[in-house]
Parts: sequence; C-alpha cells; structure tokens
Amino acid sequence: MWLSLCKKIETWIETLIFASRWLLAPFYLGLALALVVLLIHFTKEFVHVALHAFSATEAEAILGVLSLVDLALTGSLIVIVIFSGYENFVSRVDHSGHRDWPEWMGKIDFTALKLKLLSSIVAISAVQLLKQFMDVSKISDRDLFWYVTIHLVFVASSVLLALSDRIASSTESHVKPDTKHLPGKATE
Repeated sequence: MWLSLCKKIETWIETLIFASRWLLAPFYLGLALALVVLLIHFTKEFVHVALHAFSATEAEAILGVLSLVDLALTGSLIVIVIFSGYENFVSRVDHSGHRDWPEWMGKIDFTALKLKLLSSIVAISAVQLLKQFMDVSKISDRDLFWYVTIHLVFVASSVLLALSDRIASSTESHVKPDTKHLPGKATE
C-alpha cells in the first residue's frame, strides 16, 4: 500500500512538472508581440532613411541602412528563439498544412539553437561595431575599445561553444552501448 501511494505521488509530481512547460508559452507569445515593436521601430527608421536619402552623406546613408540590417537581424533572432524554443521545450508544431514552412524549423535541437543564437548575436555585434567605425570621428577611443572587446568576446564565446559541442558530439558517437551482453541479444 505504501509503495502504491508513493508511486501515485511520483506520477502526479511528474505530470505536474511535465505540464509546467506550458508556462513558457506566454514568453513566446510575448516575443511574438516584441516583433511588432521591432517592426514599428524598423518602419520609423526606414522612413527616416528614405526621407533623408537625397540630403544624407554616404556615411549617413550607410549608417541608416546598417540600422535597418541590425533590426532585421534582431527580428530574425527573435523568430529563431520563438520557434525553436517552443518546439524544443513546449510542444511540436504541426506544420504539415503550411506549404511555406521553412525547412530548418522543427529540426533545430538545443545545441543548434545555441549556435544559431550566438551566430546571430555575433552578426548583430558586428553590425554595431561597423556602425561605430563608420562614425569613428564621433566616438572616443575608450568606447571603441569596448565595442571591439565585446565583439571579440562574442566571437570567442561562439567559437568555444561550437568547439565544445563538436567535441561532445564526437565523443558521444564513439561511445556505443555494448549490445552483446544485453538480455535478449545474441552473443557472438
């Protein structure tokens, strides 16, 4: 009887823990709404760049376009987090009825998600750094040093993460279970 009660409690706790993954769904909905905020800012920036296209210098035009690229990369990063996070941690999405469903969606595991996130952050950091270089006369050497340092930290972090994931996956593929001694398996 005691064992039966413990098993019921264990099952109830596991069911509750498993169902708690749905608490993440509002986070992903919030990120989807954050895309609207980014779109508003993108539109504002685009209108600003377009209105000043004829009067802006080449450097100002490039800076404006880099701001648009930066916002687009950030939006893409949010989409990656929404879809991959939802599929990895909450529930699978039935995309069979969607003809234009991107191939990568639904196939990104947590390791690939980390790498995509870091590569997007490195790209965003590179755009920010390029924007600072385009306007280098208005930025202090100290600030420029920190922009470069932060970018290099992002690059080094992504390289180290990719390396550690590659090492981990290669050691996992070399460790194969010994099936010769498992019950029900024939031995040689």
